[in-house]
Amino acid sequence: MILEGLVTTRNADGSSHLAPMGPRVGADFARFTLRPFPTSGTYRNLLAHPEGVLHVTDDALLIARAALGAADPPPPVRAAAKVAGFVLADCVRHYEFVVKSIDDSGERVAIEAEVVHAERHRDFWGFNRAKHAVVEAAILATRLHLVPHAEVAAEFHKFRVIVGKTGGPDEHAAMDFLDARLAEAPR
Repeated sequence: MILEGLVTTRNADGSSHLAPMGPRVGADFARFTLRPFPTSGTYRNLLAHPEGVLHVTDDALLIARAALGAADPPPPVRAAAKVAGFVLADCVRHYEFVVKSIDDSGERVAIEAEVVHAERHRDFWGFNRAKHAVVEAAILATRLHLVPHAEVAAEFHKFRVIVGKTGGPDEHAAMDFLDARLAEAPR
């Protein structure tokens, strides 16, 4: 199964790097596979410092901002317990991991990670169609160079309807942010 989450890694200067990531996970969460693009900061950071933190979150606005490289200011973090990394202050769960292997022979890199520490921080907010719509819109917004603008705009319209019916202030803010990015994108 692919689980949408956020990964923190260490930049060359020691600061935190935040990126959305959909690793393939098993039910026991003992290991998972990250599949970043070879041009990504996450990949570069894990090559240099082969450890990080995977976060399960229900913060759709943060996922949207991070997907487009706009998590500025960065969210609050604290030091991880078992790896030299960063834990988001507001997440549902986190999984500290070490890289066991990297296969960069394909279009996407396959990074096998082993969990060395996990913590539960708070209850999951619950299923909400607006949060899911924002996550789908954020993923689609990262594909603007691959998907025709008109197709993305049509999907965003559908997502906006869902957010309008079921979303709260954060989901509305996330769709506003994503709509603005779409308006700026080349056609």
